[in-house]
Amino acid sequence: MIKIRPRLFAVVALLSIAAVNTPAQKARKFDIEQWRDVLRIVKGELKSSYYDPTFHGMNIDARFELADEKMKNAESLDQLVGIVAQVLLDLNDSHTYFLPPYNLTRVDYGWQIRPVGADCYVGAVRPGSDAEGKGLQLGDKVLSIDGRPLDRTKVWLADYLYNTLRPQSSMALVVEKPDKSQQRIVIKAKIDEGSPIVTYHNRLEWDLEAEENDHLTRHRFQELSEDVLVWKMPQFDLGEGSLARTFDRFRKRKALILDLRGNYGGSVRSLELLTGYFFESKVKLADRRGRKGFDSVFARNQKVNVFKGQLIVLIDGESKSAAEVFARVMQLEKRGTVIGDRSAGFVMQSIWRPLHVGVKEGLAFAISATDADIIMSDGKSLEHVGVTPDELLLPTAQDMRLNHDPVLAYAASLVGIKLDPKKAGELFPVEWKSR
Repeated sequence: MIKIRPRLFAVVALLSIAAVNTPAQKARKFDIEQWRDVLRIVKGELKSSYYDPTFHGMNIDARFELADEKMKNAESLDQLVGIVAQVLLDLNDSHTYFLPPYNLTRVDYGWQIRPVGADCYVGAVRPGSDAEGKGLQLGDKVLSIDGRPLDRTKVWLADYLYNTLRPQSSMALVVEKPDKSQQRIVIKAKIDEGSPIVTYHNRLEWDLEAEENDHLTRHRFQELSEDVLVWKMPQFDLGEGSLARTFDRFRKRKALILDLRGNYGGSVRSLELLTGYFFESKVKLADRRGRKGFDSVFARNQKVNVFKGQLIVLIDGESKSAAEVFARVMQLEKRGTVIGDRSAGFVMQSIWRPLHVGVKEGLAFAISATDADIIMSDGKSLEHVGVTPDELLLPTAQDMRLNHDPVLAYAASLVGIKLDPKKAGELFPVEWKSR
């Protein structure tokens, strides 16, 4: 339950994917040997950190040996990166993945994907982008990207591949319009050139970019009345002081709508602190199963600072990790009503390992490794399962096309507020990365 990125499932074609419309960078002998070192370092970190020393019955040494043999015949840097990534992906673990040397070339595809039910849709289109110019619209169902079929289970594949592993200069979408007609749209990405990779000598620009995009993770609030507050929470990142100040915003209200849609998780401590504001007694969140056995995670009870009003929690297919644990605890303890779509099912605890290799042409990379399985108080895991809402409510393609939010509007009705779906859709406008 740390900040996570999506994981890939069985990506049988991963190593054959080349950058679209861009030539693959040929692997030198030096590159091959350097990436074999990367592979060895990743293996060592994984074997020392992963929560299951049996690796689910997988012969991990044999997997890495096979990957090493593949590297000897790799022809491009793309292949070398893919080989390392694939070894971790074979574990089929949402919190275990490889982060390659960061690419300072910024790629903006001009649209955002949104899982809804079993499918995925265009959830946002950036004004002025090539995607908008080519006719991509909100509510279009995305059937495939570059010939690869797409559904809810593969949203993380698109994110990881196109935004982290191998940014592309373009992508070809096949979409289904609300009238059921299909259209093929080739979208050109907006590219701002930077350094090809980050080494541990030149990470300043990376840090500056993160600062420029702080607005994407800010917590937003809307008052529906004096008695009702909506909290749009993007991640579990608030510390004790920040949470105390936030609590003051809703402590005396009759209802809180906590919008965890798109919340990709965060720190265990933030989860413990926030949950404590909703219970007067000690509440167990979950058990963590690691190499050393089980230990329990409890809400940090705030004693007198407890919210006693009505709680509505909103989730969707992009609610992950700590967001899923919070929603499920509210269900199990019968403390709140959960509304929306089934959550992502990305629920483990992991540790982040920043790594590097070499000196003069050194590479900075990282892995996330699961160090504990999370078992809820009902004895069940949410990994690959997710949280099923108390009330399943999905927006239609037409709702998305019109930028309506029927889920938030319905939540408001449960706390006595009449909110038009159109108005609800305007409360939290889509925000984009800085260019």
